[in-house]
Amino acid sequence: MVRLRLDLAYDGTDFSGWAKQPGRRTVQGEIEGALGRILRLAEPPALTVAGRTDAGVHARGQVAHVDLDPGALGALDGRDRRRGAGGEAPEPGSAPELTELAEFDERLSAMRRRLAGVLPPDVRVRLVTVAPEGFDARFSALSRRYAYRISDAPGGVDPLRRREVVWYNRPLDVDRLNEAAAALLGEHDFAAFCKRREGATTIRELQRLDWVRSEGLVVATVTADAFCHSMVRALVGSLLPVGEGRLPVDWPGGVLARAVRDSGVHVAPAHGLCLEEVRYPGAEELARRAAETRRVRTLSS
Repeated sequence: MVRLRLDLAYDGTDFSGWAKQPGRRTVQGEIEGALGRILRLAEPPALTVAGRTDAGVHARGQVAHVDLDPGALGALDGRDRRRGAGGEAPEPGSAPELTELAEFDERLSAMRRRLAGVLPPDVRVRLVTVAPEGFDARFSALSRRYAYRISDAPGGVDPLRRREVVWYNRPLDVDRLNEAAAALLGEHDFAAFCKRREGATTIRELQRLDWVRSEGLVVATVTADAFCHSMVRALVGSLLPVGEGRLPVDWPGGVLARAVRDSGVHVAPAHGLCLEEVRYPGAEELARRAAETRRVRTLSS
């Protein structure tokens, strides 16, 4: 088997999230179906993703991997193999004999082209590469970086950005947002900001949470080693009433310390959130990182 890394982007508006669900349109379902189609497989291959995004959440820097029998890539021969890199058919007898490696690389390029032709326009596979040994899209990741975009302009959101920007109808103070966010950084039990799942830990390391005004928007950058279900949107939702002055700056930190879900924490709308980047260690550290991540985490002393 060969493991391939897929770098992905999608507009989450019309998807019921990443994870495949019966009777629902999902990002995973669309990509797996497209792979099965272009590779002519009896059953679509299974994708493993860096982070499952909720319904309505977007991604520019999503990463997934898929394990395939190298022979399955033979389905990409034919039209793509007969054409040159620029898409024009070569002169008869002019094409050199391909080495095995070059042939494999050509098939990966063909895979990306074919996927672009069969996938709907709201999801793209930006890059297909052979994954290094030990790579796991989910467990090898060092961090995930999200951005949450808000407009607090009195007139509302630019109509051309309405799918990725949330309108907040009260002015926000970025200094108050940043002061409150600072108390949430570090390794904590984020149970107050997560939907609990049986057997899953809610301990995470929040590495970055800060706000800036940029291009007329208020933008939060949120980075952690991993996120539990609805965590980013709940963190944002806890900070917004502080930013408008309705709650004190120390309120989100108090919610975190109590480690129980607070009815005052409202989950921010999904469409303002975008997965921007997933970071991985060097090739020599991938397997070790995956093994470390799989261990159930407890708070360090």
